[in-house]
Amino acid sequence: MFSLEGKTAIITGGGSGIGKAISVLFAAQGAHVHIIELNAAAAEETVNEIREKQGTAFAHGCDVSRQQDVVKIFNQIGKLDILVNNAGIAHIGKADTTNEEDFTKVFDVNVKGAYNTLFAGIPLLKKSKSAAILNMASIAAVVGITDRFAYSMSKGAIYAMTMSVARDYMAEGIRCNSISPARVHTPFVDGFIAKNYAGQEEEIFAKLSKSQPLGRMGRPEEVASLALYLCAEESGFVTGNDYPIDGGFIKLNN
Repeated sequence: MFSLEGKTAIITGGGSGIGKAISVLFAAQGAHVHIIELNAAAAEETVNEIREKQGTAFAHGCDVSRQQDVVKIFNQIGKLDILVNNAGIAHIGKADTTNEEDFTKVFDVNVKGAYNTLFAGIPLLKKSKSAAILNMASIAAVVGITDRFAYSMSKGAIYAMTMSVARDYMAEGIRCNSISPARVHTPFVDGFIAKNYAGQEEEIFAKLSKSQPLGRMGRPEEVASLALYLCAEESGFVTGNDYPIDGGFIKLNN
């Protein structure tokens, strides 16, 4: 089950964290994986790991906020069955403490970046016999998260874009869904805590972990497993949905 044999998948932000876990799993299931990543070295490292396991993968250094660069890479790849929009950045701040430069940066990467890959990828996906788009949203799209104004804005946009694309292209055989994780333990989280809460790393990590009713953060591999289902043919009747993977945060965090 859940074979991706012969399928071509593009995964943005696939060099680390959730994106890396998805890239590794999709390659293990037979997909030809193309990683689009701002950090080209991280992308190459993931590609090497995949190839060591006899998988097929390629790295493409690219800033997803630059549409011409994105279109060029997609056209070079030429074939596409699965698009995973995972690239994104975070930001701490409220509406009146987020400056214009930071707001624009979050928008350009998280929202415009996803739009750019959709713009470039949909013409290729229309040629696929089994096309799937998966966008990485967040629980921040549907619940209030303290000090995450710009990030929440961007993930709310991802949620809305998912529903729009699912509606617009279902007649052309393209399915589109999104995943909304709560906190997932990745190197990004560790770096984020170290940067913003220096000297309080253990305390903040424990606090963030316990904010999920299950009492821990998610694992990238758990998100990747859900991503595999939503991009495999076994989910062929599933489109226009968002799937929280949140340790009970949305429904049980009373």
